[in-house]
Amino acid sequence: MSAHNATVLSLAGLAGLWWLLSGGAPSSWLIGVPVVVMAIFAARRLGATALPGLSLPGLARLLPLFLWESVRGGVDVARRVLATPMRIAPGFATYPLRLHHPGARLLFANSVSLLPGTLAVDLRDDCLAIHALDRDSDFTAELRRVESAVGRVFGEAL
Repeated sequence: MSAHNATVLSLAGLAGLWWLLSGGAPSSWLIGVPVVVMAIFAARRLGATALPGLSLPGLARLLPLFLWESVRGGVDVARRVLATPMRIAPGFATYPLRLHHPGARLLFANSVSLLPGTLAVDLRDDCLAIHALDRDSDFTAELRRVESAVGRVFGEAL
């Protein structure tokens, strides 16, 4: 991808993110345009480059999963803590990572916190430490599903 195309893609992505965060308010562009332009300038000045092997179709498939799991995770946690008695049995677990790309590992660790009742605690070497609201639940299958989706974004087939 040429530098010009990468800049245009970054500009479109950041403008889209601004539009989402501002709720599409036209008045927000008074601040949004300078912020987006400064972010592009700063990224180019600091030598930021596109992530190698980034798959846009993989990202397009990850976004609905990300949104669904965000809602599902919020509802599940609310149900657990509002129930009488609370339906929690907190504990820790270690999940062995299959991802290799550092960006993929970071995105996965952040995505884990969206799954119902889980929170990424530590990312070290080839393991992710997870805190779970219910240590006895089987959340490994969900973790593998999200890890595979994140892997597709970075071109890793798991």
